[in-house]
Amino acid sequence: MRILAIDLGDQRTGLARADRITSIASPDGLIEVPIDHDEGKRLLEALAREIASEPSDCEILIGLPLNMDDSVGPRAKLVKDFAQRLAALTNRSIILVDERRTSVAADSKMSQTGLTHKQKKKRRDAIAAAAIAELYLSDPDATIDTLNPS
Repeated sequence: MRILAIDLGDQRTGLARADRITSIASPDGLIEVPIDHDEGKRLLEALAREIASEPSDCEILIGLPLNMDDSVGPRAKLVKDFAQRLAALTNRSIILVDERRTSVAADSKMSQTGLTHKQKKKRRDAIAAAAIAELYLSDPDATIDTLNPS
């Protein structure tokens, strides 16, 4: 079974693909559309195209940025609302995964690469999306909620 992991960002959204059989997650690009552009419609449409290219049994993950005390802050609420809109648009369930340390993991993976700050910034979101998929595959407790189309 395939997995599409999404790391929503303010300016760019990272994508990663993973496979349950191999348990391998790989960064797979960026969508460079600001989340607040046109009330999120352009980003929703771009993500819907990505999801449409996946088989119907593909699991769709979105990282949910909970606060360190497990509470839902403004950013997590924004992401959850966006994920619900995406579920409705695509008629697919969206699995919310705890993403609290995925950006740190992405930075750690890139720390010794020799890339410039700008190059790292462009790759960070896709690597964070892969970290979301890896966490989902390795830790069942990372799943926070499943949003169904309404």
